[in-house]
This record gives sequence, C-alpha cells and structure tokens, in this order.
Amino acid sequence: MHKNLKNHNSSCLDCNNINCIINSNLIKGNHLKLIENKKILKCKKGQQFIMEGALVNGLFIIMEGKAKVFRTGINGREQIVRFAKEGEIIGHRGFGTEEYYPIGAIALEDTLLCSFTKEHLQEALLNNAKLSYDMMLFYANELNRSENKVKTISQMTVRERVIDTLLYINRKFGTTDGFLNLTLSRKEYADYAGTTEEQVIRTFSSLKKEGLINTRARHISIFDVDALKAEISQHNFFLDS
Repeated sequence: MHKNLKNHNSSCLDCNNINCIINSNLIKGNHLKLIENKKILKCKKGQQFIMEGALVNGLFIIMEGKAKVFRTGINGREQIVRFAKEGEIIGHRGFGTEEYYPIGAIALEDTLLCSFTKEHLQEALLNNAKLSYDMMLFYANELNRSENKVKTISQMTVRERVIDTLLYINRKFGTTDGFLNLTLSRKEYADYAGTTEEQVIRTFSSLKKEGLINTRARHISIFDVDALKAEISQHNFFLDS
C-alpha cells in the first residue's frame, strides 16, 4: 500500500504541528504505545501511499507536505475528494468497521506522513475521551463537507465550480508571492470541480481576460477574491477549509 522510504526519529512529544489531532490531545506518558509504534513515511511527489481497495491497516497524518485524496468513478474517471495539508488526517474513510480503503491518496509534493495502526489508535480512543470527542467532530465536519460538495456539483455551473475550487484552494493553502500555495495541473482542477480539463482551460482563459486571475504555467494568482466570492455568493458554499 505504501513504501517506507526512510524512518525519521520524530516523536509526537517533540512535534510542533499544532493542527494534528494526536498532538493536540497528547497527554505525556499516557499514550506511549501509540506514539512509540508510530511510523514515519517519506513519500516522493506523485507517489501513491493509499491504494483504493487495499486492506485497511490504520490512518495517516501529514507531518509535512500536501496530498490529494480521490475515488475512482465511472469509466475509471478520477474524482478528487479533497486536498490535505500539514496536520490533516488521511485514511479515516477506512478507519473503524471498514476492511478496505474506499479512497486512494497521492503526495502532491515530497511529503512526510505519520502512520498509526488501527489497533493502537482504537486503544487510544478508548482511553482518551477528548481525543474521541475531537475525532467525532472531525467526522461530523467531513460529512458536512461531503454533503456540501454534492450540492456544489449538482447546483453550480461549470464556471461557478471552477471559481469555487480556486477559492477553496486559496482559503486552505494561502498564497506566496501572490500565487496559490498548491500547484495543480488543469486535469486536477477538473477532477476536483467535477468537469473536464478543456472546460477548466476555457474558464481560466475567461477569468484571465476579465482580470480576475493570472496564470503562469501551473501557477495561479487571484487578483480579486471578493469578485469571485460575489459571483458564487448565492450558493453560500464557504464551508470547506
């Protein structure tokens, strides 16, 4: 399912990733089995570390880097479910009673992953009420985002879906030197927005002519976030982060 490229001696007790659900609920000395059995996996850009349909053996938290989570649809078409960054969980859709991962995941850049086994994490959940509560809230938020995505695909036009995708990436990853901090291909934009690569190219071209965005190869710069928000404001779809 994944390739352990290199082991790193990075303990949860010394980790500064405040967005990690494990780190924020860690009681020193109370979850030694969980953190002592954690594995650190190093994935190269483009490497798939969860195979859709593979047996579940735990879940991952991104220590450094970014990844995309996807499902395979009709005729083998890839549908990107979400993008993930530092501190976020991947593989939770298979955690619990599921035997197989219903999603796949690929590193979008060189990425470090913390891997926790199903057994050790379940034991920690049983012994830490706050961790269990936060995990429950995480699942509730994920369900909300999934339902929101269904509404987006069914009710928005192609242009609106592409705009919604640009705003989502801007909110989630921010910018550096004016450009979005997530570099994607036109196909990846299409796979998230539920459209085709050709329609994404045409929409980007229109937005560029209107002075709303700029493109430099795979790099995208948004000139007027408020104008893009106003264009899809009737849908009230600003729940994803």
